[in-house]
Amino acid sequence: MLSLIIASKKVIDSFIVIWKKEETRALLFMISITLLSGTIFYSTVEKFSVIDSLYFSFMTLTTIGYGNYAPATTLGKIFTMVYVMVGLGLMSMFITTVAKSYIYNKKHHNHHHHKKHDDEENDVANVEADDKRNQINVTQ
Repeated sequence: MLSLIIASKKVIDSFIVIWKKEETRALLFMISITLLSGTIFYSTVEKFSVIDSLYFSFMTLTTIGYGNYAPATTLGKIFTMVYVMVGLGLMSMFITTVAKSYIYNKKHHNHHHHKKHDDEENDVANVEADDKRNQINVTQ
């Protein structure tokens, strides 16, 4: 139970770092809009409850898809195909961003215990820049 609490705190810390960066804040906003649009659509067209609509939207975009809900209407099926094409990339980018921030915070927490929070944000930006340079080098 203690490890769950510690991991949850680190995830929350990751969200705080993400929120402070303009480009990742924009990504969080886009994910929120995407989930909201799915929630509104499924609750209106498929007649799911609001929480079931949000749940279905989230499960669909994370590709978990338990299968306990599915669109029954033709419009719902078409919307879901488009929704996945648009939302899956956004959700993947967001999950990757959270995971990178979480891993970075976990690795560097002990090494930089006394560092200022601003320095940690700069370190995350440097890690992301290194990742981009490495991706460029791999593709060349």
